[in-house]
Amino acid sequence: MRVIRGLHNLRAAHRGCVATIGNFDGVHRGHQAILQQCREHAARWSVPLTVVVFEPQPREFFAGDQAPPRLTRLREKVRLLRDFGAEQVLVLPFNDALRSLTGREFIDQVLIEGLGVKHLVVGDDFRFGCDRRGDFALLAEVGSEQGFGVEHTRTFTVDDERVSSTRVRTLLASGNFSAAARLLGRPYSLHGRVVRDQQLGRTIGVPTANLPLLPQPLTLRGVFAVVAELASGERYPAVANVGFRPTVGSERPTLEVHLLDFSGDLYGQRMTVFPCARLRGEVKFDDLKALKAQIERDQARARHYLTAAVVGQNSADQNSADQDSSEQNSSEQDYSLPLASAPLGRETMSSDTGSSNTISSDSSSADDAADANNG
Repeated sequence: MRVIRGLHNLRAAHRGCVATIGNFDGVHRGHQAILQQCREHAARWSVPLTVVVFEPQPREFFAGDQAPPRLTRLREKVRLLRDFGAEQVLVLPFNDALRSLTGREFIDQVLIEGLGVKHLVVGDDFRFGCDRRGDFALLAEVGSEQGFGVEHTRTFTVDDERVSSTRVRTLLASGNFSAAARLLGRPYSLHGRVVRDQQLGRTIGVPTANLPLLPQPLTLRGVFAVVAELASGERYPAVANVGFRPTVGSERPTLEVHLLDFSGDLYGQRMTVFPCARLRGEVKFDDLKALKAQIERDQARARHYLTAAVVGQNSADQNSADQDSSEQNSSEQDYSLPLASAPLGRETMSSDTGSSNTISSDSSSADDAADANNG
C-alpha cells in the first residue's frame, strides 16, 4: 500500500489507475461497496485502485469547530482503505491553493497529469472546483475527450436507508452502538497510545490509561461501558470517559480508560477501545471524593451491563450453533460488538432501476452524497 502525500510526491510509478475521490470518513459499508466497485474495474484493467482523500476534510477547512466530528483519524482511515483493497491513497492537502483550482484544473492536474486515471468512480452529484463547475457531467465530458471512463457510485442501503457517515454519527451520538456497527461493518472503536498524564486516578484508587485525542469535535462525549483491547489481543471490560474531565480540568480532549480486573503497566502500549453502552454525560463534581463515589457507581453499572451482555451473547451464539447451516441466510454476517450482539438488517446495493448489479443514480442532497460516497 502506497500513501502519497500531495501532488508533488506523485511519480511515474503511481500513474495508470482506477480512482475514486472523497473523504471516506468511517470507511463504512457504503464506502466498502464503492471500493468493491472500483476493485472490479481495477482487476479488469490490471491497474492499482487509488483512493483520493483530503486532509483536512473540506468541511473542516470551511467550518472549523462547527464541522461534523470525524469517525476515523487519517491513520485508521488509511488502514481500513488498505484492508478493503486500496493499493494507493493520495492525500491532498485541502488548502487555499487546492480550493482555488477550477473544476477543469483539478481534473487536469490531479486526474490526468497526476494519476493518469483509466477509470473514475464518483457520486453523480459530486461537486468540486472553486467555480462549482466541477461535476459529474464535466468529468464525463473530459473523460470522453481524454480516454478515461467515468461511472457513478452504487447506493448501499441497510433497512431501506442509505448508509452514510452522517447516519453513523447520529447513531453513535444516541448511544446505539449495535446499529452503528451494522452500518460500519465492524464495531466502532477508538485507538491510541497510552501516555503519562496527571495520574490523579491513582490517588483515588482508580488508575486510568490515558489516550490523548485530536483537538477536533468529538464523535462521543461522556462515560461509557467499554471493552479495551491491548496490543496483545487481550480484552478487558472497562469504563471510559471521553471528553475534557471537567472536575480536574483539561484543555485537550482525552480518552481515559479504567480496566476492570486488571493490574499492570500500560504506558506506551497501543489500545483499542470499543464503546458498548453510554452510562452518563460528563459532570463537574465538587471534589475528588464525590468524583470517586460516582466512578464507583459507574464501575458497578458497567460491570453489570457487560456481564449481562456476555451471557446474552453466549446464549445467542449457542442458539445460532444449534440451527442447521442450510437454513442460514448467506448474506448475514456478524457485526457484533465485542460483548453485545448486533443483528444485521436488510441491505441492498441498488440503482434507480432496482437492480442490485447496476450502478446507482441517486438524487439525494449534495451533503448526503458527500457522506455516502465521500465522507
